[in-house]
Amino acid sequence: MAMISPFPAFRPPVELAAKVAARPYDVLNSAEARAEAKGNEYSFLKVTKPEIDLPEEVDQHAEEVYEKGRDNLDQFIASGVLIQDEENCIYLYELTMDEHVQTGIVALSSVKDYFDDVIKKHEYTRPVKERDRIKHMRTLGAHVGPVFLTYPNVADIDLLIEQRCEQPADYDFTLPDGIRHRLWVVKEQELVQNLCQLFADKVPATYIADGHHRAASSAKVGQAMADSNPGHNGQEPYNHFLSVLFPDNQMKILDYNRVVKDLNGHTEDYVLQALRMYFHISSVGSAFKPKAAGEFGMYLNRRWYKLVAKEEIKRNEDPVLSLDISLLQAFALDPIFNIKDQRTDERIDFVGGIRGLEELEKRVDSGEMAVAFSMYPVSIQQLINIADAGEVMPPKSTWFEPKLRSGLLVHRFTNL
Repeated sequence: MAMISPFPAFRPPVELAAKVAARPYDVLNSAEARAEAKGNEYSFLKVTKPEIDLPEEVDQHAEEVYEKGRDNLDQFIASGVLIQDEENCIYLYELTMDEHVQTGIVALSSVKDYFDDVIKKHEYTRPVKERDRIKHMRTLGAHVGPVFLTYPNVADIDLLIEQRCEQPADYDFTLPDGIRHRLWVVKEQELVQNLCQLFADKVPATYIADGHHRAASSAKVGQAMADSNPGHNGQEPYNHFLSVLFPDNQMKILDYNRVVKDLNGHTEDYVLQALRMYFHISSVGSAFKPKAAGEFGMYLNRRWYKLVAKEEIKRNEDPVLSLDISLLQAFALDPIFNIKDQRTDERIDFVGGIRGLEELEKRVDSGEMAVAFSMYPVSIQQLINIADAGEVMPPKSTWFEPKLRSGLLVHRFTNL
């Protein structure tokens, strides 16, 4: 069963929260982070993307970058930009995007649960990204970006959260992207213990929605610190990592679309003819957003097409092969465009659904790409089924919105 624990978070004063809150480190490159943090001395990007405070020519993986992150975090704490709670708390974090609302629990998840597969995964991680996060965490001695987890919703947990959220939020602000953030600090120890116990009693597993590299790196840091500590007793802060847990029935997964640089030497007519072997194709007058599994949009030579997978290529018995992304790979990207591995082939790129279908048109019309495919989103149940089966999804299968913000709650697991 899943274990969560309260902790005394470092968090900003209410009046600084909107300035501190920063987008996750992995959705911005260094140039974008510099632009976003410009003129904001409180931006938490100074901690998660500390290269922005160094000359541009400095390698973002240089030792001085990690040290700068630690110095900035220490400075935030020393100057009162981040203040630690005096007692162990649970935190409730609500995100509102348009009409969609989701409320999660911010707590510590267990390193042991990660290695015991109580925390289930659905993606491979890349060693180079793990090494970066491990070095960042060890140098800072802190978890500064939460891992985004989901769990099968439990009515008793929902009820406790709903009742507590009837009280005024401790933080309530809306950022320029239109996302509203509300946060409640739960200090009532009876409620804290009830929430933790309900997880232990009624949540058999949690699932990584977003943050596989942060989770893997946190677990490996914790394991390494345990191995090097002769007095290790299992109660140390490094045995846990920062997470936000949302019930599965509140999750919102957007489409994750594909763009391909060239037609692999083929003509437009050949591509259409080859696709007709496996898909019903019709021309449509405007951008096509799939409305059901098995539907795809294709933008080619300034025209949109609707593709519907033929029944004979659907493989509903296999949780991975039945994914639309797998069908596109097996019956279009591989045989027609010669893309064997979406993870490594530089001829394919990925566009999150939050950018809209206009972004697909833009990239094709500019000549940068030759063809684009719009996808139907993966469902949360498909994600859970694949994780339960011990399988992994194809790369870039899920795009979760709204995104969590870093800097609102920090877990420091060692004092350096």
